[in-house]
Amino acid sequence: MVEQTIKITNPSGLHARPAAMFVQTAGKFTSNIWIKKGEKRVDAKSIMGLMSLAVARGEEIEIGAEGEDEKLAINELIDLITSSFGELD
Repeated sequence: MVEQTIKITNPSGLHARPAAMFVQTAGKFTSNIWIKKGEKRVDAKSIMGLMSLAVARGEEIEIGAEGEDEKLAINELIDLITSSFGELD
């Protein structure tokens, strides 16, 4: 199991397009992947689950993965977040 905490820095947080990009990326992996904000944990492959977290800019989330490609999954999702999902400030 791999877990990493990261701050969301893109202007719109994890809403609409960034959330869709995140779910699409997570869906490429066979590992179980989740996102945790506070005490709430959701399946990172579920757009509805991700949207229910209402993650805004500046908030921290924890991303976790468990499975054969867990490290690759976490690295790619962290890269997506640190690229601000291609959004400009």
